[in-house]
Order: sequence, then C-alpha cells, then structure tokens
Amino acid sequence: MSTQNFALQAWRKCSAWPGGKWLYSRLVCFQAPYFGSIRPRFQVLEPGRCVATLTKRRRVTNHLGTVHAIAMCNLAELAGGTMTEVTVPHSHRWIPKGMTVEYLKKATTSLTATAVLDPIPAFDEAAELPVTVNVEDRNGELVFRAVITMWVSPKKG
Repeated sequence: MSTQNFALQAWRKCSAWPGGKWLYSRLVCFQAPYFGSIRPRFQVLEPGRCVATLTKRRRVTNHLGTVHAIAMCNLAELAGGTMTEVTVPHSHRWIPKGMTVEYLKKATTSLTATAVLDPIPAFDEAAELPVTVNVEDRNGELVFRAVITMWVSPKKG
C-alpha cells in the first residue's frame, strides 16, 4: 500500500490531464457536497500549500452584489481542509475545531484562496494546528483572512 495520501495521488494524476483540475474539483465536491455550492477550482495542491479559486457569479453574491461572506468562509475551509488532508501523515486524522475570520474589503471580483502551512510540523502528538487562509481578489488585494484551528491527532488502532 502506498504511504502517499489518496487525495494527493488523485490531484497529481488529475492535474496532469487537460481539464484535470476541473475534474479534481468536482470529485472533491462529490465527496463533500456542500462545497459544490461555490463551484471551486483547485489550482495548486501540495503538502503545506493549497490554492483554490471561486468565480464571482450571482449564486455566490449578496444583496450588495459582492461575494457573500459565507461563500468566502466555504472557500477558506475548502482550501485549508484540503491542504491539511494532503499534509498530515496517514497515521493521523484531523477535524476543524474553529475558525476566526476577518472581512478586510468588499469582495467585488472572483477570488483566490491560499492556505499555507510553513513550516510543516512533525505531528508527534495530538495538537491544535492553526491554518491561515488568505483570500485575494483579481487585483491581488487581500479581502478576507481566516485562521482555521485544526485538531490533528493520531488515529486509534
């Protein structure tokens, strides 16, 4: 059996094909259907880093015509969770424990979320793992930031 994470294996295989990033994004949304509401697209996925995008369209906007706050939360949780999934070793499991968010500017364009974990910890014991996700607009301006606290612990027998 491979020691490489299934989600990472699937990404590496799919992203090499034409349309593969779209396919991988659909597979993740099939596995976790709620994320399908924002129609995300993965751009980069590797241990310690995930970049995912959200296209601004009517379905994800609020009454002001900007990207809805909860759509940004969903994008952040998707990027942070998927990055965590491909980063933690097979011997461990993870679950989001909490999320703190900052709405920094109106989100008037499509968005790019970047989750980075640097340095990657040793995962020696159960611990809280803060994952920062920055969301930028098309102009590269930071519009939203989330810190998602992941609980990472060894799997039981």
